[in-house]
Amino acid sequence: MNYTKIRQIFVYQNSNMQPNQKNMSTHSEKNSLRKKMINCKALQLCMIMILLFSSRATLAQDEVQMVRLAKLVVDSAQLEKYKAALKEEIEASVRLEPGVMTLYAVSEKGNPTHITILEIYASEQAYKAHVQTPHFLKYKTITKEMVKSLELVETIPLLPGMKIK
Repeated sequence: MNYTKIRQIFVYQNSNMQPNQKNMSTHSEKNSLRKKMINCKALQLCMIMILLFSSRATLAQDEVQMVRLAKLVVDSAQLEKYKAALKEEIEASVRLEPGVMTLYAVSEKGNPTHITILEIYASEQAYKAHVQTPHFLKYKTITKEMVKSLELVETIPLLPGMKIK
């Protein structure tokens, strides 16, 4: 994130607003100055928050979702064990990783060993982080002998940014 845009901003109506206890004769002048300084600090905080959120929004817009299809053929003798491992991995990924938008697995009606997983990640960086997680590495290790073939199909979203309800 680029923080060079963020600068501490000091706003004074005039040079007399700066604290100088000796020049303040009454309690009301001190209270008035305190209120002005609090308002000034609040304004500074608001401006910093606006800059932070706007820079995050800009960065989020610059990142492109990564969408792919994983097409697998699973050994029929190990299909139930594979589905249990897949369920565990998907649930952990969606729960623990903010960059995993969805992992949705389906099998073909007439051929249940043919499985397709729709994978949507917030960005390529989110995908790279995902494949390094302990739960994904465990899934890959457990299912290594169960998967007979794997094809990863890179896609281009037709409606980028579309949210899944």
